[in-house]
Amino acid sequence: MSEQNDIIYGVHPVVEALKNPRRKIYSLKASKNAADRLAAEIAARGLTPEIVHPNVLDRRLGPDAVHQGLLMEARALDQPRLDQIEKSGIVVLLDQVTDPHNVGAILRSCAAFNVTALVATARHSPEASAVLFKSASGAYEHVPFVKVTNLARAIQELKDASFRILGLDSDAPEEISGIDARPPIAIVLGAEGKGLRQLTRDSCDHLVRLAMNGPIRSLNVSNACAVSLYALTRR
Repeated sequence: MSEQNDIIYGVHPVVEALKNPRRKIYSLKASKNAADRLAAEIAARGLTPEIVHPNVLDRRLGPDAVHQGLLMEARALDQPRLDQIEKSGIVVLLDQVTDPHNVGAILRSCAAFNVTALVATARHSPEASAVLFKSASGAYEHVPFVKVTNLARAIQELKDASFRILGLDSDAPEEISGIDARPPIAIVLGAEGKGLRQLTRDSCDHLVRLAMNGPIRSLNVSNACAVSLYALTRR
């Protein structure tokens, strides 16, 4: 397998890749049960999977990978530049969120709430990987994932396109539910533990927090993303 290609495993990521006409698929290894389960989707792409024992996939991916009998190799998706995305809706920006599990879960929330794009820095963010694809549960096929060199400049570019920029901060004075959420709007999420960097905070139009009354006042960044998107879209 080429390191330049995407390695995708698990039912939901593989199904969404099969449905994505932008995906050029080079190979699909599947257990007999998995191939039978996805027979319609596989046939729709005109593919003939290589039937293998699940142990073959265990050896390729490691014992902890929940591959569900499916392993695909496909050409990496072309992703847009920031100036190529639609200047509408909600954009999510990540300030040095590096865990591929978290970024994958954030992509899943972005797909669920029809986010325009997810934006992260080229450095201090995870590469597209099998772990990220699995955590995204197919959402990587649907949400543009933009990489930028400088987050502060990306924020300014969105401001120039009439986006209002919210920074999520557990100590912020304003609750997100009280913010005018009319699009276009962007929300910036900081790294676990460190939160937003000072330059990022200074670049935001508003710092906002989630209203939480329990003894723990912060959430995992992927959970915070889901709750924030719900708060911004429910009105």
